[in-house]
Amino acid sequence: MRLPAPFAAPGYAPKGTLAWLLQLGYTTARLFKQNGLQNHAAATSFYFLLSATPLLLLLSYAMQLLGRLAENSVPATILMAALYEQLQLESLTSLGFIPQQAKLAAGGVGLATLLLSSRGLVHAVHNAFRVIFPEQTKRNAVLSWVLPLVILPVLFLLMGLAALAQTTLSFLAQYDFIGTGNAQLLQALNSAFGFAMVWALLFAAYWRMPRRHPPARDAAVFALGATLSLGLLLALFGAFFKLENYHSLYGALGGVVFVLIGGYFACLLLYLWAQALYAWGKADITALEKLFLAGSGTGASKLEGYVFGDSGRLLEKYGQLHPAGHTLIAEGDDSQTAYFLYAGRAGVYKETDGGRRRLGELEEGQLFGEMAYLLNETRTASVVAETDVTVLALPPRILEELMRHSAPLSRRIIDTLCQRLERMNQAN
Repeated sequence: MRLPAPFAAPGYAPKGTLAWLLQLGYTTARLFKQNGLQNHAAATSFYFLLSATPLLLLLSYAMQLLGRLAENSVPATILMAALYEQLQLESLTSLGFIPQQAKLAAGGVGLATLLLSSRGLVHAVHNAFRVIFPEQTKRNAVLSWVLPLVILPVLFLLMGLAALAQTTLSFLAQYDFIGTGNAQLLQALNSAFGFAMVWALLFAAYWRMPRRHPPARDAAVFALGATLSLGLLLALFGAFFKLENYHSLYGALGGVVFVLIGGYFACLLLYLWAQALYAWGKADITALEKLFLAGSGTGASKLEGYVFGDSGRLLEKYGQLHPAGHTLIAEGDDSQTAYFLYAGRAGVYKETDGGRRRLGELEEGQLFGEMAYLLNETRTASVVAETDVTVLALPPRILEELMRHSAPLSRRIIDTLCQRLERMNQAN
């Protein structure tokens, strides 16, 4: 029968939701460090800045065109004034970061740089996601080459339009062209649109980029967490930029470095939430690994013992309680479920010409029943509970993921399998 919900492992470990959150956070941090995602974040932020730099040339073209339109258009004049005041374009032009007259050749080089760096940025993100979600499959060759050349310009265009709308509305509100209340409402709607756009991009990345797509609901929730974190990061960096009067102290070049630092932290958050999404999907696997290897001499730290000390969630999900005399595994059966003996004692028996023969005893902490799955054969022996027993029943999918996830556990299973085969050969 299934274990009742209140059943939990004794000990000093945190319980319930707190234990679950600690396990998720610990696993995420360990995998984040193990996968070297700091380096991936640095590479991604570099390509991002390299991709954004040619946009200054495109901005110069746009300002020249806008200047010609402003000669005969009041809206164009207002837009130009808003851009110069809100984005401090005059300072950037005087410092040489935005050329006053962009030539066609320079614009062509800038566009080529944008396309190539776009490809580098998308591939940097792909490489990071391949590390975070390690399932390996081949990608479509056309998409692999064409998508990177298209996605970043489109992304920058959408971001530019949102920033342009926000800048214009701030300027109009400042000088009361459309009324403060209307401007604030439009700014709020524009901010909501920008938030939704970022969330949609992150959701698409978290859901579709892993080769084995996570559930859409999980991807949506983690994308929302990443979007809120990026919004908070942007607010903190903006406040610091104004508080330290960063532009006047370090100039435009210091602003570029500041943007690069902000991009690095933004990429860290992007990959941290992606790693948390992967850890969420592997939470049971990690907890089962720690439970199975407890006391096996694998050198688990005290911190791991504290974080993974509560087995209540695993017992509620996979646990079964059986009385003495119950047959857990019947010889000749074609089932492939593996079991972990959490509490109690069981005996291993085999039918021979002379009757049933006892081959050995299973004690707490032992994994059994995996041979049928590994060898793809029927059960070679029976396992009968000799006392009341508590076991964790693991379907083949969970056992396969455990062996792929944990090299120490795989070695232990192979070693145990070899010992059992040797005993069975001696018994025959």
